[in-house]
Amino acid sequence: MFKNWHRLFVFCVWALTAVPLNAQISPRETGGSSINTIQSVVPFLTIAPDSRSGGMGDVGAATTPDVYSMHWNPAKYAFIEGSSGLAISYSPWLRKLVPDISLAYLSGYTRIDRLQVISYSLLYFSLGDITFTDEWATPIRDFTPNEFAIDLGYSKKFTDYLAGGMAFRFIYSNLTGGYSNTRPGTSFAGDVSLYYRRDTEISGKDAHWALGANISNIGTKMSYTEEQEADFIPINLRIGGALTLNMDAYNSLTLAADINKLLVPTPPIYGGNDSILYGKDPNVSVPVGMIQSFYDAPGRYAEDGTTLVSPFQEELRELMFSVGMEYWYARQFAVRAGYFHEHETKGNRKFFSMGMGLQLNVFSLDFSYLIPVKQNHPLAGTLRFSLGFDFDTIRRTNNGS
Repeated sequence: MFKNWHRLFVFCVWALTAVPLNAQISPRETGGSSINTIQSVVPFLTIAPDSRSGGMGDVGAATTPDVYSMHWNPAKYAFIEGSSGLAISYSPWLRKLVPDISLAYLSGYTRIDRLQVISYSLLYFSLGDITFTDEWATPIRDFTPNEFAIDLGYSKKFTDYLAGGMAFRFIYSNLTGGYSNTRPGTSFAGDVSLYYRRDTEISGKDAHWALGANISNIGTKMSYTEEQEADFIPINLRIGGALTLNMDAYNSLTLAADINKLLVPTPPIYGGNDSILYGKDPNVSVPVGMIQSFYDAPGRYAEDGTTLVSPFQEELRELMFSVGMEYWYARQFAVRAGYFHEHETKGNRKFFSMGMGLQLNVFSLDFSYLIPVKQNHPLAGTLRFSLGFDFDTIRRTNNGS
């Protein structure tokens, strides 16, 4: 039992992805706008952890490399200008519902040589304090559900224009603290990524364009009890492009766009005795589930069997789109804006974002703010704060150069 209904609500929303669901939808309920979201455990892995990309509509596959690249595309580290750096980010999360949920992120990198870079990060998600009670509402104990992921990455330039990256990830999720015969969930995962960048000219101005791709969280399934069938973690394919124009010695502008798709099976439409009427069986291995995710959407049908939404149309609905821009003045002050779109039947996250950045001598400071399209949305007013440190500048300062 839980004390305080609002904490129970948030806990159930978050823990819902950890429970195997059949998503039993009868044909009579499958109108063209029926909800059929893709389900996975540890969804905190999909949250944008830093303010820069958070201010640009959650784009990051092909934007210029920075210390936060681990989340978006580890291959970008091979093109980063510095030799080492460290950054921390913090975001109060779902503050419209509960005041003490938060996401913290620590990331860094170290250059081995001209071609190779090692990177690392820690993503920590806290769901606030929850009180467990017995059937008579007597408090038993307090607990703070939490989840985290520890990453180690490696990036290398293959040519002057192309780099590849890998990341290895340990994921830990403790939602109940062992309450009612449950256990923490664990998983091992990895990322595989590419980044391609070329210099060019536009109307006589220096510019460069880039393409990036990252398949993240390729890993083992997770469960929270001995009896429960393990569920997919949010394996994600991200593809993006970016164009940066240096308008003059002081002004530059970047335009970027990403497409995301979860490589997790779509829940099918079930009939009597849990038989599958439309779609594919979601209880498959990880490799099969990743491939199947491209063609397993069940579609939507009227009571008489008429197709309202074809399986192909539903597959297209599972794509998430984000666009963003970033303006820099003298490489010291940045203004950012962006938009993120997810179909209403697949989660309905639609929001604008904006942000600012300040690059000082030794450190950088970034801030972003999220504005949902829908009023009274739980994500309304989401803030992110990021602080980065440039160790090259610190060393030069200490050496008096």
